[in-house]
Amino acid sequence: MGHLDHATFGWLTPVLSYAMACTGAALGLRCTVRALDATGRSRRNWLLTAASALGTGIWTMHFVAMLGFGVTGTDIRYDVPLTVLSLLIAMGVVGVGVFAVGYGHDRVRSLLIGGLTTGIGVASMHYMGMAALRLHGTVHYDPLLVALSVLIAVAAATAALWAALNIHAPIAVALASLVMGAAVSSMHYTGMLAVGVEVTPSSEALSGATVMQFIFPLAVGLGSYLFITSAFVALSPTAGERAAYASAERLTEPDERAVDVAPPGFRAARTPAPGAGSVAQATGYAPKPAASARAPTRPPTPPGSAF
Repeated sequence: MGHLDHATFGWLTPVLSYAMACTGAALGLRCTVRALDATGRSRRNWLLTAASALGTGIWTMHFVAMLGFGVTGTDIRYDVPLTVLSLLIAMGVVGVGVFAVGYGHDRVRSLLIGGLTTGIGVASMHYMGMAALRLHGTVHYDPLLVALSVLIAVAAATAALWAALNIHAPIAVALASLVMGAAVSSMHYTGMLAVGVEVTPSSEALSGATVMQFIFPLAVGLGSYLFITSAFVALSPTAGERAAYASAERLTEPDERAVDVAPPGFRAARTPAPGAGSVAQATGYAPKPAASARAPTRPPTPPGSAF
């Protein structure tokens, strides 16, 4: 039996893979929280982003960890179609669980269905990725450890979806993502402990791509997608912020109803209306002149005056 090394680069790949799992979990939780506050097409788009973030984060975590995987006595290659299929499975099945939570009316039932579906999807992604291994020998698994890894995946997925439904504060989401990242990493390394390899020495060339030819560039690309999407989500205003902006704009807009508009035909009082004299002649009434236009009155004669 060949010796399996899960950390050929030391602590670099375990720590980096954990960071990828936490980033994907945090991004997926934030997008799910945004989706629950939205409606219509906006909710659907946020849920799609959450599914892609969670699926990409889990897949990237798995294959970053696999960068440090080695077996003495044989080279390792990866089947490209099966590896890509494992990524699609991760995003698709996680999407089913996220949409079940996002659109479900019964939260407990939606949480159980979503957690079970997502957990099985994560485990399927892991073992589909392991099926993509190409080496000189035979790979076998410990059934008990495989079952334990699936249970960990289901528990981690259910906990993540519960956090998305019940945790909204950014600090709480960050803490939940750290726990989720630890759970996903535990699931991965539990599944890897279930692996055994019977090496068969051979000089034949292995089919498939090496880690550096395919896995490393793909992992870097998907990791970049996670960080770019994280920046977009962080800069995108929440529903509460948009409502506050709209309310502030309404307060600053002038009220058109308060503008004093003169009715048609109205003329200012300072301008005498044409034909005012004819009106006075017809009615026999003439308005009194203004105080400035009246004739000055003679002051009263004081007592003892000559007059």
